[in-house]
Amino acid sequence: MKAALKTADGTFSVEDVDRPELPGPDWVMIRVRVAGICGTDLRHWRKHEHDLAGHIMGHELAGDVVDVGGEVDNVTVGDRVVAETVLGCGKCEYCRARRYNICPDLYATRTKTVSRAYGQFLVAPASHVYRLPDHVSFEEAALVDTLSVCLHAQHLSGLTVNHRVAVIGAGPIGLGQLMLAKASGADVMIVDPVDSALALAQELGADLTVNPERDDVATAMGSMTGGRGADIVFECAGGPSMPETLPLATRLVRRGGKVVIVGGFDPGVTEIGLEWQRIQMSEIQLIPSASFAWADLDKEQGEVVELIGKGRLPVEKLVTHRFPLARINEAFACAESKQQTGAVFVAIEM
Repeated sequence: MKAALKTADGTFSVEDVDRPELPGPDWVMIRVRVAGICGTDLRHWRKHEHDLAGHIMGHELAGDVVDVGGEVDNVTVGDRVVAETVLGCGKCEYCRARRYNICPDLYATRTKTVSRAYGQFLVAPASHVYRLPDHVSFEEAALVDTLSVCLHAQHLSGLTVNHRVAVIGAGPIGLGQLMLAKASGADVMIVDPVDSALALAQELGADLTVNPERDDVATAMGSMTGGRGADIVFECAGGPSMPETLPLATRLVRRGGKVVIVGGFDPGVTEIGLEWQRIQMSEIQLIPSASFAWADLDKEQGEVVELIGKGRLPVEKLVTHRFPLARINEAFACAESKQQTGAVFVAIEM
């Protein structure tokens, strides 16, 4: 099969590799049709990470089933599906408590099988495979992972109707957070320095959009909330911007409010200056959010598939660019240069 292998310099080389085999009777083989590029992928782009050289990367995907083990009864060959790539070891206390998103061996486990979206075929346990409604496209389904991250963050936040919300970052995660908040009856301000992303946020229902390079974000938040501040702030930018965006999030939130940290940290980050006295005296809650798993009786990824199927999340509007696998390096360069390209979600067609 064709697959994009990570090189030592952090780009990709498309090569022929062996097709995976089913590890057991409760596993499924998927022919990947669309894979996506997310912020996590971009944090590895053009970085010299020798431990990843030669690996197949990618964790946002949709495709169709081409083989199933003898014990699989939830999908059959030919089904159009999305695969959940948050896969823990299945043995530790966190996995047993259905919190496999914080499994100590999560990364090592998932990268062996399900987190290989930039290859034409991959295998996944049947428990992590969801059938798609007929009217949901592979492109839309490739965004299920993104929206599942957002749904997990919203569940942690306790967001409900009429909350005043700020979302920092208008990439796929931030815009997904916006869509879920609006679907839940909240008022939302979204902050991002890319005007094309803010225009899309307006189209998706943002009540206020703010460009921090020319607008006073705190003043805008105050005008929206009568000077009180946001009930909940979602930090969705992450990466190298975190030393600026996390302190901003704590300044935008009201006393007794919540800051949900959705954006990822770069490795080795240990010092980000926050006004700790104000945070303590105001009882501001800082809530880290990591991937997704279960919420009460339901798997969060299954919930997102259902929400997209019902038309409540217009995810198709997030897909701005498409590239074939052979042009994956161009796809990453496009996603990285969103200020110039207007990229939001870049789809790789397999």
